[in-house]
Amino acid sequence: MSKKIVLVGAGSAQFGLGTLGDIFTSTILKGSELCLMDIDAGSLQLVYEEARDFVARNNLDFSITSTTDRQEALKDADYIIISIEVGDRFKLWEEDWRIPQQYGITQIYGENGGPGGVFHSLRIIPPILDICGEAMDLVPHAEIFCYSNPMTAITTAVHRAYPGIKFTGLCHEIASLERYLPAMLDRPFDSMELTAGGLNHFSCLLEARDRETGEDLYPEIMEKAYSFFNREPGYSDIWHHYRKTGEIIHTEGSTARAQLGIEDSAVEWADRKLFRFIMDTYGLLPITVDSHFGEYLSWAWQLADHRGIVDFFDMYKVALSSEQRPEIQLKRHERVVDIIEGMIQDSGYTESAVNVINNGLIPDLPDWIAVEVPATISAAGVEGKPLTNVPKGFLALLRNYSGVYDLTAEAVLQKSKDLTVQALLANPVVNQALPLKDLTERMISQQDRWLGYLK
Repeated sequence: MSKKIVLVGAGSAQFGLGTLGDIFTSTILKGSELCLMDIDAGSLQLVYEEARDFVARNNLDFSITSTTDRQEALKDADYIIISIEVGDRFKLWEEDWRIPQQYGITQIYGENGGPGGVFHSLRIIPPILDICGEAMDLVPHAEIFCYSNPMTAITTAVHRAYPGIKFTGLCHEIASLERYLPAMLDRPFDSMELTAGGLNHFSCLLEARDRETGEDLYPEIMEKAYSFFNREPGYSDIWHHYRKTGEIIHTEGSTARAQLGIEDSAVEWADRKLFRFIMDTYGLLPITVDSHFGEYLSWAWQLADHRGIVDFFDMYKVALSSEQRPEIQLKRHERVVDIIEGMIQDSGYTESAVNVINNGLIPDLPDWIAVEVPATISAAGVEGKPLTNVPKGFLALLRNYSGVYDLTAEAVLQKSKDLTVQALLANPVVNQALPLKDLTERMISQQDRWLGYLK
């Protein structure tokens, strides 16, 4: 079925070539136009040439176009997939992380939560709003999918700016369950019916059942998780392997054991010291590791695997700057193609995790916030499924962070420095008050190209 699918940010080889490989596996999308769009003409041209040559070499029924003109790209689009960053990703990330720490704020990471997450949001939301505004003008019917972070902040702000927009945030953290649970329980992944939810990078497994019998598998998961994760290899092991061998491993955990040449991690609870505390205290299994989950908790500083976080950051920089350029592979890495196919076929299948506006999906959270929930995929689009089983203790943690997203969205939309400071003051991670105005001025000065709009 011929559709126009636009990849915004396609100059990134990881995103552009990876997503093209996913799309090329689809028989349903044969005949479609794949429009590659990026503001970096040089990077875009490289991806375009690789895509064009791959299609010709493999005799695929897809047409490839490219442009640096966003309006030209969006015209007549049916599906828009966004994955963008601004500026030097790692330089800005380190500024988000380290400068607030210099002011005495004990944030563990600084990408999506804490003050670093606020400043990251303030940089990335405006260009995504520009994309969405043009899409609403040109193709209001188009389904828009976004991989960019901070996902909850972006999705909340986009829907506030453009009510009625068909915008869904997608994250692959949910895939960790497929890596670990089959090995932990010694059973096929497809035999389990799993429900997870919360906020993006701040979600837990809420329910696990045998797909045929309905048996509750959560007690078995909690019983076996302690011995499974206690010595599960983590990012520090992968970083040590790279420094020793020069080999970059683009995965973690049980699937990496053979490549690492080890059975057990050198440390206990690698990447999961906070993870274990959540298991102990709340009786829940997080679907992500300390570096993500801990960004939203003031007390994560005491518990998180700090070495694992630093080693992951260093490893990630090396992996993305590797001279070994990604190649197009005819296999699926992400979920967006399955979702598009499900819409076209009106399949009604359940997608395990999407980020959509709450509107009562998780009771006790504000209607306006973007939540991470399962969804039904059909011709009607992406329809989140209600989660009425979120324990009150975990709900309280989610509520604690909700106001930050409200104020961050308003700071962007009103271009307000004062609301930025208020978003920081509302942030559970922020343990200082007096320096926040100066911190805000310092960050705006440091990142004036992207934050100078705040007045």
